[in-house]
Amino acid sequence: MADSLHLGAFLQARRARLRPADVGLPVLPGRRRVTGLRREEVAQLAGVSVSYYTRLEQDQPVRASDGVLTALATALRLDEHERAHVRELAARRPRPLRRPPAERADGLTRDLLRSVGHTPALVLGRRADVLAWNAPGHALLAGHLDPSAPDRPADRPNLTRMLFLDPHHRDLYADWDRKARAVVGHLRQVAGRHPEDALLASLVGELSVRCPEFTALWNDHRVRPCEADAYRLRHPLVGELTITQQVLVLARAPGQSLILVTTEEGSRSADALGLLRAHASRPAR
Repeated sequence: MADSLHLGAFLQARRARLRPADVGLPVLPGRRRVTGLRREEVAQLAGVSVSYYTRLEQDQPVRASDGVLTALATALRLDEHERAHVRELAARRPRPLRRPPAERADGLTRDLLRSVGHTPALVLGRRADVLAWNAPGHALLAGHLDPSAPDRPADRPNLTRMLFLDPHHRDLYADWDRKARAVVGHLRQVAGRHPEDALLASLVGELSVRCPEFTALWNDHRVRPCEADAYRLRHPLVGELTITQQVLVLARAPGQSLILVTTEEGSRSADALGLLRAHASRPAR
């Protein structure tokens, strides 16, 4: 994971997605030997020397000031999330990987989870480990798994791993490609903030080895927080429905979030979710 979290790798990936016409540069005749912008074109747009920009891409010891980062962000057409990410990468100092303490959902967070009633909900850690879920949340997103699994740190489901490696979870999302891009964009943002997290590095390494689709998305270097979005599901019990997943950051538990799943009032999806809630409330036999 460390190599792909260097500033140079990010800059290379971002300039590869732009063409001269995208940034107002003339398109000269002849065949271009690079995909996207050349280094000298980025340097010209940012107002820095080619040698300086080359050293940045090669991760040589060179300090990038806030003004330079702003100029590069403008040249590469970065959005607000990518601008924050490039600053985090530039501020990094080499540190060894370390295993962080086990995450847990405390009593107040579990009270909050119970308070949302029949709304499907999950508490996620910063690596997308499921720390807790209510019965509707479990039934909607992972009914094939043991509902008590989040209570055992060694067995906790991880939503990113499930999305790429669990056939049940892959089949659940009708628009899987869009969901996968969103999840990887969020994971890369988290990795930029916590490059020393050994468990996160292990997760990225595992998925890179086992899933070519993950590798392609990870190497694209897109950065995007998961905040709220609608997805079409193909649920094995209640059929097709459209849901909105909303992410609420837990202020008293940095890195943890509460995921709430809603549907449009009066819609067929709301009816389907009601059937699923009824199924989830039945006592186990």
